[in-house]
Amino acid sequence: MSGILTIKDLYQPIQPTITDTAEQVHYREFLPDSRLQHYIHCYWQLQTMAELTAPFHYRVVADGCIDIYFELQNPEESYVIGFSKTYTEFPLDNTFNYIGVRFYPAMFPLLFSINAAELANRYELLALVLPDNATFLAQHFNEKLDPQAIKTLLDHYYLKHISTAAFQPDNRFFKAMTLILENSGTLAVEKDLDTGISSRQLRRLFEFYIGDSAKTFSKVVRFQSILKEKPSLRENPLFFDAGYYDQAHFIKEFKNMYGATPGNVLK
Repeated sequence: MSGILTIKDLYQPIQPTITDTAEQVHYREFLPDSRLQHYIHCYWQLQTMAELTAPFHYRVVADGCIDIYFELQNPEESYVIGFSKTYTEFPLDNTFNYIGVRFYPAMFPLLFSINAAELANRYELLALVLPDNATFLAQHFNEKLDPQAIKTLLDHYYLKHISTAAFQPDNRFFKAMTLILENSGTLAVEKDLDTGISSRQLRRLFEFYIGDSAKTFSKVVRFQSILKEKPSLRENPLFFDAGYYDQAHFIKEFKNMYGATPGNVLK
């Protein structure tokens, strides 16, 4: 259990704020009940404040998490999006009001016994993955709910699930993940992840809990660490020593995970 308790202290995933249409589109995050905060990073809402003149493209950067999301006007269609090693762009309509639940890395598979590899790099109808959860959303949510009511409903559902679910964390995996988080993803996976199990076993555990290898997860954690620190590329040239082969390697990996170059993001 100790590995679970340290995740939120070691890792706070970041999604970029919306700036180009800030007055028309709002994104906000709000915390779940304190008893859920070791499992769920946040609830989030993405909504238009007025009808847009053109369809909106929403970019989600790689963060190592698994999210459930749905539109308040149509809660009958809810989705789950798995671990992604690249950014994902969603084309949306002129008006929308999305609600999401962002689970910390490994928490969705732990709580629901779902193999994360089956969801990696794609999204799926929630009804095909967690039918009870999908039914709950369809029956209890509508466009009239305010954020407090949304939080209360989600808290109640997930607290009830946690109180009745029989889940057993694999301490070998959580030891390895903790090492990656403590080192901001910059450690040498083959050499530094000494957990007493073979590389094949370790890969199997990471595929189940994360959806990809320990090496790929480390890259995402390293990328997220850069977003959090937001170093100045001009003032801190040593920044390129954070486990990247060279500047070209860094730029390519950053762009794959963000959808923009670090020069445009880390100003």
